[in-house]
Amino acid sequence: MTFHRSAPVSAHVAARHRDAVVAERDLPTYLYDATTPRVLTTPKHYAYIKIAEGCDYNCAFCIIPKLRGQYRSRPVESIVAEARMLAGRGVKELLLISQDSTFYGVDRRERGALARLLRELNQVDGIAWIRLLYLYPTTVTEETIEAMATCDKVVPYIDLPLQHAADGVLKRMRRPGSRASYEKLLLGLRERLPKVTLRTTFITGFPGETEADFDELCGFVKTVEFDHVGVFTYSHEEGTAAYGLGDDVPTRTKAARQRKLMALQQKIVAKRHRRRLGERVQVLIDGPSPEHELAWTGRLAGQAPEIDPIVYLTEGDPEVLRPGDLVEAEIVDSRGYDLVVRV
Repeated sequence: MTFHRSAPVSAHVAARHRDAVVAERDLPTYLYDATTPRVLTTPKHYAYIKIAEGCDYNCAFCIIPKLRGQYRSRPVESIVAEARMLAGRGVKELLLISQDSTFYGVDRRERGALARLLRELNQVDGIAWIRLLYLYPTTVTEETIEAMATCDKVVPYIDLPLQHAADGVLKRMRRPGSRASYEKLLLGLRERLPKVTLRTTFITGFPGETEADFDELCGFVKTVEFDHVGVFTYSHEEGTAAYGLGDDVPTRTKAARQRKLMALQQKIVAKRHRRRLGERVQVLIDGPSPEHELAWTGRLAGQAPEIDPIVYLTEGDPEVLRPGDLVEAEIVDSRGYDLVVRV
């Protein structure tokens, strides 16, 4: 199974640059490193590490390349040094982020750089989980998947914002790939990583999206059965390429399609939850629930903080549990998108 792009890197990079509308000299170039002082704004047991800054893509709905500049990766050594510093401060989970984490190292002409980074981070003492966020469907390589499969600390979690599945909409969005290529990629990921969690996001109401386009998107979601889905309504932003297309999908239609897609996803999640009852799982404790006075919350390897559902713990002793602890538990129930586990 081949996951990487079919075009040579040089041709692919050239294609990504050719539509740039801002002169290179006007773009930001700053990139922080391991010596940059940082204050953790997350709970002390997990932290985000930015492995790169900027973006070379020119998606029609996005203005990030104009704001962040071209893609530029941090050296592996700098990231590993920061990871060791964070582990020394009690961090148990690292979340690796960038605008396209699977493009890491390509700008530096470092083949297999992301796989190497994952293997280096896997050796950092004190870290329990390593999570990759914001992958891109055309830059997921076999080397990266192999590293995810063989590094015991790298959780099998794929966050792959696809935005749509109808080929015509993807073309207008300036997104590479097609519904067929996406389905092939996702099937391959499940074959290589049997316990993988698949997360994605979609946009409804992009200029020109027809009912047929939206029906195709719904069919795609039914076929793939993602674990987590986020759906956003299209926002017509000045300065983006899509601004010239005209905002031709009514606001009410955008919202109605968003609700319909989320209702579909909720049914898929309910079915998947029923299949998981009785499953033994590892839970990372996050702490007392802010909504329920007597409940504690945590996450599975397939749940990223802040964006995914959570698990509620029953029969857990608050005198024993601490945020950042990893405990064994059994899934006993579900509440909407969330799960209930017994320690």
